[in-house]
Order: sequence, then structure tokens, then C-alpha cells
Amino acid sequence: MQLVVARIGRAHGIKGEVTVEVRTDEPEVRLAPGAVLATDPPAVGPLTIETGRVHSGRLLLRFEGVRDRTGAEALRNTLLIADVDPDETPEDPEEFYDHQLVDLDVVTADGTEVGRITEITHLPYQDLLVVERPDGTEVLIPFVSEIVPEIDLEEQRAVIDPPPGLLDPGQAEIASTREDV
Repeated sequence: MQLVVARIGRAHGIKGEVTVEVRTDEPEVRLAPGAVLATDPPAVGPLTIETGRVHSGRLLLRFEGVRDRTGAEALRNTLLIADVDPDETPEDPEEFYDHQLVDLDVVTADGTEVGRITEITHLPYQDLLVVERPDGTEVLIPFVSEIVPEIDLEEQRAVIDPPPGLLDPGQAEIASTREDV
């Protein structure tokens, strides 16, 4: 199975380094020197990581054969893809790969059906579960333990405890009115 582990950002400096947007919880494994990664678009790769370092909180990578800013800039927006055993799971039981979450049923703590996870959106500040409701609309659920207290891979479901207004914006207005009383 192939998983997107990073997206190449802008060039950094003049010696071929690039910034990367990390999309894996295991960058020390997936983005280590010597790792060979497929790419999207495929014509750019495969790319072999030569060096990696953290600078001002961002991961910088240099790839074999990329020696200058022009070569680094040509890689911008390329997705880096790792081959992963489909049965592999993260070491931390509180972490999940995207492919483990997609297609899980989503229910509230009281068992009310919400929908099904169709994708995971990775933002710099948090991950969001994109949930398609039975009526075809979508809702974004922040993937944090306070809102998603349980992922049950055996039962193929995610249990959520949504705050007022997350699933129905009208609930937020009712909740704020009640607080004012």
C-alpha cells in the first residue's frame, strides 16, 4: 500500500534543500536519509533522501541529485509516497493511518448515526475527519480526543462527542441562548 508521507514546499537556501509538509506521525522512519520515495507526479521520482534536518521548526530535506535552488524549486508541491505494509499499524495505540480511518462509520456516544469518514484533511494545526452524512452533505470533525474519544477498528466505527453546533449550527445558537439565561 502506498501512503503520502509529505508534500514538498519551497526551496530553502541555494544548495538544493526543500521544506516539507510532513503527513506522517513517523517522519524519523519514513523521511530518514536513504529512504526511497515514489512521487506524485510520478515523472519527478523516485527520490532518495540524502539528508534531513530541522530548522526553525520545519523539516528540511535534500535529495540525491538535487544540488541547487533551481532543482529544489522544480520539486515544489510534489507528494512523497512511501510503500507501507497494509497490516502495519503505528506503535502508539492512539495513532492511526489515514487508510485505517477512511470508511469508518461515525456515531455519537448515544449511538446516533452521523455518517461515514470519506477522507482525512491534514492542516498545519490539526487533522479533520471529513464525514459524509446519509443525506450526502459533509461535516468536518476535528480529530482530537475530546471530540473523537473512541476509534474502534474491530467494529469499524468512530465514536464522537460533538460540542453544540458542530453537527448542527442551529444548536450552537440554542446553546448560547441557554447560557445567557
